Amino acid sequence: MRRPGGWWRRKSTPAKVETYTRWSFHFFALAELTGVGLPLTGAALGTGAGLWLPPMVLVHCALCAVTASRALDWTRGRRPQPVRLMWALAVATAAVAVLAIWIAEHGSDREDVDSAAGAVFGIALIFGAGITALGIRERRRVFAVVNGFAAGAGAVAFPITGDGFATLVAMAAVLIGGSLLAFTSVFSVWLLNAVYELDEARETRARLAVAEERLRFGRDLHDVMGRNLAVIALKSELAVQLARRGRPEAVEQMIEVQRLAQESQREVGDVVRGYREADLGVELAGAQGVLTAAGIACEVRGETDGLPSEVQSALGWVVREATTNVLRHGDAGRCSVGLRVTEGRVVLTVENDGAVAEGGGGGGSGLAGLRERLRQVDGTLRAGFAGAGVFRVVAEVPLGGEGPGSEAGVPLGGTGTVNAEVPSKGTSAVSEVTS
Repeated sequence: MRRPGGWWRRKSTPAKVETYTRWSFHFFALAELTGVGLPLTGAALGTGAGLWLPPMVLVHCALCAVTASRALDWTRGRRPQPVRLMWALAVATAAVAVLAIWIAEHGSDREDVDSAAGAVFGIALIFGAGITALGIRERRRVFAVVNGFAAGAGAVAFPITGDGFATLVAMAAVLIGGSLLAFTSVFSVWLLNAVYELDEARETRARLAVAEERLRFGRDLHDVMGRNLAVIALKSELAVQLARRGRPEAVEQMIEVQRLAQESQREVGDVVRGYREADLGVELAGAQGVLTAAGIACEVRGETDGLPSEVQSALGWVVREATTNVLRHGDAGRCSVGLRVTEGRVVLTVENDGAVAEGGGGGGSGLAGLRERLRQVDGTLRAGFAGAGVFRVVAEVPLGGEGPGSEAGVPLGGTGTVNAEVPSKGTSAVSEVTS
């Protein structure tokens, strides 16, 4: 059973900002309805024309909400520009303004009716201008729309009221209120687009980091294999020529080819082990940088100096996987990483808030892989919820112990020592062929 509010926690940060922006503009339409629509209904309009004003205000509020939603979709590239809706909103705004100012002047002698109708006149024009600005990108056109609504207020008010001062006040109110709401609309759209662009930039940076690592790995393989393969090709060709001539040196050349192939195999293993090892200090610094860039406050405590290489490698993978889980699952705002040595064991704790419980409860393949890695150095891993929305990962590794079936100095995922000396790359073979 899903907990209340789970739909919000499952949203990405840009999606949350978009939802907040969208419902803010829907709230503007609701504010117009409750601010002028309901008081207008409570006032005794008393004329036949006055009975049309409340439903017209309701239609105007609905048009504002729909236009705002379609305009936001247009800014995100999901829909075409809602030109017809904006014209419909402009026509509805003009109709409401004309009817409201007419009722204020000729509909009734009651003061509450005049006040309600005057409020409808100003608020409808202000909200009409602000919502219309959502569907326009160019700043000059936004200013033109606001000025047009202010001029329209004067064009409607002066012929009916004949009061020049009241008309100027109405125009100024519409100009100021419409400008503020239009600025809010334009700024909200800019902020929403900026959030999406930042999220896309973060994803692009992650993809570039992966691509750069792949290039580095490819360069390492090229450096290791390129020369050896070239020597093997030359040696093989030389052996073929010697064999055709019946010379016994062909056997020696093939023995050298065999030695080079075995040497290349060992060097590829060294490259792969170096690629798969994780340095704990580098992983802690990288995790703090990545989480901070993602807007998550990250605190790292503890020192890695003096820890054995196999312990650092095992715990480095824990930091890497835990950081990935923090970024991919939930909506964390805080993450703490603690490293301490107690009773001959190194304890790494990663804790974050904003975690979301997911079905299955298996912990995922990432945590299962970490348990396999830690088991090789006699370590343990515990992961689970430590409170409401708080997820904690605790890894323990013996400080100087050796895991079952592993030797001291053997990194995870391979054989041999960490600092194994790289053998020569067939220099003697090259000199022999060239000579």
